[in-house]
Amino acid sequence: MDTKVWLVTGVYKKNRRLFSFHKELIALKESHVRERILSDLGSRHNLKRRDIQISEIKEIRPNEVVSLDLRRRLGVESGQ
Repeated sequence: MDTKVWLVTGVYKKNRRLFSFHKELIALKESHVRERILSDLGSRHNLKRRDIQISEIKEIRPNEVVSLDLRRRLGVESGQ
């Protein structure tokens, strides 16, 4: 199976404030990305799944990735 790179954007509510997020992930399917985002944000920020709103999940090309760590894992950027 071929893995894909995904860009996820959305907002979450904590203490009556809204915080926006965007994250780049590697996964096989969109459903895997959704589950990972809900799990990761919930555990890191002590949130319920109902407080996280994902506005967009889209597939991106490896050369569009911004995260340096992810670019190195994909082989787009050479590590020195």
